[in-house]
Amino acid sequence: MELVIRDLSKRYENGVQALDRVSLTIGPGMFGLLGPNGAGKSTLMRTLATLQEADGGSAMLDDIDVLREKDRVRRLLGYLPQEFGVYPKVTAQEMLDHFARLKGIADSRERKRVVDALLERTNLAAVRKQKLGGFSGGMRQRFGIAQALIANPRLVIVDEPTAGLDPEERVRFHNLLADIGREVIVILSTHIVDDVADLCPRFAVIHKGRVLLEGEPGAAVARLKGRMWRRVVERDELGSLQSTLPIVSSRLQAGRTVVRAYSEGAPGAGFEAVPPELEDVYFTAVAGRLEPVRAAAEA
Repeated sequence: MELVIRDLSKRYENGVQALDRVSLTIGPGMFGLLGPNGAGKSTLMRTLATLQEADGGSAMLDDIDVLREKDRVRRLLGYLPQEFGVYPKVTAQEMLDHFARLKGIADSRERKRVVDALLERTNLAAVRKQKLGGFSGGMRQRFGIAQALIANPRLVIVDEPTAGLDPEERVRFHNLLADIGREVIVILSTHIVDDVADLCPRFAVIHKGRVLLEGEPGAAVARLKGRMWRRVVERDELGSLQSTLPIVSSRLQAGRTVVRAYSEGAPGAGFEAVPPELEDVYFTAVAGRLEPVRAAAEA
């Protein structure tokens, strides 16, 4: 199965161009969609999930027209949105049984088999009779994946699934997503670079509604070899450096401000060469310094 998106566009009534001729080709396995908040990721996910209309372009899931054959898409779709609400006074088992009914599983014994299997797969069997209002954030996200997997979907979309999870739950959720990604198309939409680095053999960066690059993380990182530089600076230096040098990111490390710059040679005194990371690819792309990264996407 393959999802082919061509020139997908969406402009909201307030004038925001949320999608600007987005084109992607996504095959089976985990695919990361990486971008800052407001980049257009959620708009793209909701469009593919048949929850809103596009202004133009196309999206084909094999022979299914995603924009026009919504019922066919929904039969093959599992979706975990960024904001996933639950009924707090209903148990996990009861809620999954309800979702299974909505998915068309009419036979009660078949529903029980499906629900039991999903609770086991998401490590929620021990709390099947616990009310959802008492679930932790990680448990709630795993429940969200359980409902997304009802009826064996061929396309699974998860939107910012690890935001707010503690490290242990994040690892557990990663393992679950990796297991799912062996069987179907899984689109992971996130602004967390490490999620993509850990899980996705292919990814794209989207910013201001446009796809800036698409490719393999390793190949994209390799294109920045010899072009990333690091320096520890004083906080009051940061503003002037950002205005005069090709700084792509800054962060605090052990209370010190560390900047990373993209340049063919040392951008200034005190900078040391450092191995590139996927985060550098992301920030370099968003900053508009695309030449080496675009080549990675086309390689």
